[in-house]
Amino acid sequence: MAEMLLMFVLALLPVIWLVIALCGLKMEAYIASLGAALVAVVLAVAVWKMTPMNALTAALEGMAMAIWPIVIVIIAAVFTYNLTVHTGAMETIKGMLTSVSSDKRVLVLLIGWCFGGFLEGMAGFGTAVAIPASMLMALGFDPIVGILACLLANGVPTMFGSIGIPTTTLASITGLDSTSLAFVQSLQVAPFVIATPFLMVMLVGGGPKALKGVIPITLASGISFAVPEIVAAMFIGADLPVVVGAVCSLVVTFLVALKSKHKVPEEYELAAPSKEGAAGADKTLSPAEALRAWCPFILIFIVLVVTSRLVPLVHDPLSQIKTTVNIYQGDPSATLTFSWVNTPGVLIMACGIVGGLIQGCSVSEMLEVLGATVKQMSRTIVTMLAILACAKVMGYSGMIASIAAFFVGTFGSFYPLVAPVLGGLGTFVTGSGTSSEVLFGSVQVQAASAIGADPLWLAAANSLGVSAGKMLAPQSIAIGTATCGLVGKDGEVLGKIAKYAFGYLVVMSIFIYMGVLLGISIA
Repeated sequence: MAEMLLMFVLALLPVIWLVIALCGLKMEAYIASLGAALVAVVLAVAVWKMTPMNALTAALEGMAMAIWPIVIVIIAAVFTYNLTVHTGAMETIKGMLTSVSSDKRVLVLLIGWCFGGFLEGMAGFGTAVAIPASMLMALGFDPIVGILACLLANGVPTMFGSIGIPTTTLASITGLDSTSLAFVQSLQVAPFVIATPFLMVMLVGGGPKALKGVIPITLASGISFAVPEIVAAMFIGADLPVVVGAVCSLVVTFLVALKSKHKVPEEYELAAPSKEGAAGADKTLSPAEALRAWCPFILIFIVLVVTSRLVPLVHDPLSQIKTTVNIYQGDPSATLTFSWVNTPGVLIMACGIVGGLIQGCSVSEMLEVLGATVKQMSRTIVTMLAILACAKVMGYSGMIASIAAFFVGTFGSFYPLVAPVLGGLGTFVTGSGTSSEVLFGSVQVQAASAIGADPLWLAAANSLGVSAGKMLAPQSIAIGTATCGLVGKDGEVLGKIAKYAFGYLVVMSIFIYMGVLLGISIA
């Protein structure tokens, strides 16, 4: 037992270092992440007896995965946003949105919750933080508040992100039916889906007092997301729950906002749009002008839908344009596949370029904006490389397995209390819900068998924990701070979002344990 505890503590050292470096030492994320990767490599070689070559190639595999598809998605999303700012389209969008409502509490629901949920469901890989956070900042939100709101909103959709990849992956590695699993996940996450819009409103408004006057629209926004998500999971499966939920929530929230007659308190009202954007709020704005302003985001919506698995005639041929390689030398079967066309980053970049041309931007101007974007994101790119390198070394060396073994061996029948914690920890370390499912999905099913619990319930509990871990992931935070020009503020954001994430984990753990205690079983 003592040896198991020691291995557990040692395996957690890269994570402990990240928390201390970001929150205690106030290091910039890229430096803290490089330190975490170094700690992981040293421990993997010295304690877990990984060969230096295997440690090096494991790290290289993580870096390759970071570059493609994650870094390309981040650059594409930020480039699209920067281009709309450069052309003045963002000011028009700002004016149009404030014509629906000038209430920050309503706008954070429309943009951070509904639009962000849609982006997570369709693309994932940071787009649901990068684009909505930058839009909120452009509307006049405090950048830190905007990032925190988007991190909150991005948590609960993660299990069904990128057309359900985390859930289908979990089903594949555990042998569970993907539709049954998706249904259980949607039931477990539903209370948190309904609660999240309330927390976002309170975050933006500075406390519970901010709910005054907007409880109906906030409740409608959450319920109209949760219920369609459950229905879609039950009848369609893992691919579409978040997309369906986000679109339904967007329609309902928009309609309720239009009909709402509440007086906006001065403290929650946005400043009037600038002269350039005033036309966006003008009733004489032509449909062509509105479409021109929104065209990059409309194109993103259309292209992501058409190239998704929902349209096999397009998706399947494009998905064949790929390269599969083996980088990690410790396992010849450990391959990495690069999709060169049908990947969100490439598609969003293409939409951004076409949108820029429609808005009258020259090629030279776009190249200038792209160069500025890459420079803006340079430290974030280093963070992504280091975090994924750290994650791969921890996974291949056995450090993650040591963490899981400690939890399962120590808690026994109380294991369900920590089941979501494992999911959250996996996402914190890797920044990816899918990776967390790969790391701990089988552990959850084995634990369920050992204690006589429903495997669907505990497998879904891993995904539930992913929701909290996603808020805390340094990768997600780095995307938000870089997008909003707050590089170096990662520790501050982590400290502020932590209370929400840990609060979610506590409630999730109790919820999952009570489900096992009551003998809940999904036939």
